[in-house]
Amino acid sequence: MTTAPDRLLRKLEWRVLRRLDGRLQGAYRTAFRGTGIDFDSLREYLPDDDVRHIDWNVTARLDQPHVRQYTEDRELTAWLALDQSASMRFGETPPHPSLGIDLRRPEDQAPLAASGKDSMLTDLAVCLARLFSRGGNRVGAILYDNLRHRVVPPRTGRDHVLRLTDLVTAPTAERGGGSTDLAAMLRLAARNARRRSLLFVVSDFIGEGDWAGELTRLALRHEVVAIRVVHPAELDLPDLGLVLVEDAETGEQMLADTGDPLFRERLRAEVEAREAEVDAAMGRAGVAAHRVRTDDDLVEVLVAMVRRTRRVRR
Repeated sequence: MTTAPDRLLRKLEWRVLRRLDGRLQGAYRTAFRGTGIDFDSLREYLPDDDVRHIDWNVTARLDQPHVRQYTEDRELTAWLALDQSASMRFGETPPHPSLGIDLRRPEDQAPLAASGKDSMLTDLAVCLARLFSRGGNRVGAILYDNLRHRVVPPRTGRDHVLRLTDLVTAPTAERGGGSTDLAAMLRLAARNARRRSLLFVVSDFIGEGDWAGELTRLALRHEVVAIRVVHPAELDLPDLGLVLVEDAETGEQMLADTGDPLFRERLRAEVEAREAEVDAAMGRAGVAAHRVRTDDDLVEVLVAMVRRTRRVRR
């Protein structure tokens, strides 16, 4: 008798990973290969090179910028920092008590097409863990919400991925502790990822604390890929009439007339300002940043992620 984690992993292996094998050239892990620590050679600096690799002593002697090249690691350690706070349950079907808004339509109570952010986080985490473990790489995870966190040490193999799947899909706390302290989640990731690693941060980046500063410090030591999960209704709120809006993490409630054009215009302006602010923070941190909608195709998301991360590294 198969368990729920095993059924989910098998489904994703069939629907996502099998399709990826024909879309990506070479092993997936080579797209995120670590830079290594063994010095190999020097060469002249090119405009797309990372300035952190410049050898300043050689540059001063030759009066020409040179960069150090390193022997790349064939195996790496990947970490998944997963935000499981209440705001990540936005868009669940059926509506969940902790949702920020009831997404059912008043006339027929039919759910919107997009799934919840937590569903996308789960699928991303399981697919990434399985992709890396297939290449013999170790994968660890940090599961973080307002009330508790759990650290899963890096391991390899399908059994380890099944354990991760079981933990990621386990029920989490309804609400508590106020807004998510994303900075604390990133500090926890930094404490546990002692060696240089590839670190995926999967979150909606809704929370308090200086997460931008912590993300910058994390990127100085590790290769960081920030995956921001958003629901379409967060970007463009549908006209649902008069609805009760609730803060998923604090429980604060208010009535909102989503059919009011002025309300929708003000909300849209605030959303655009927040999107620009988050994008700017990601850019300053120097991480490979990706925005994933819950109605996106997971195969296309992963292919685009690999291609964009390659461009950022170059």
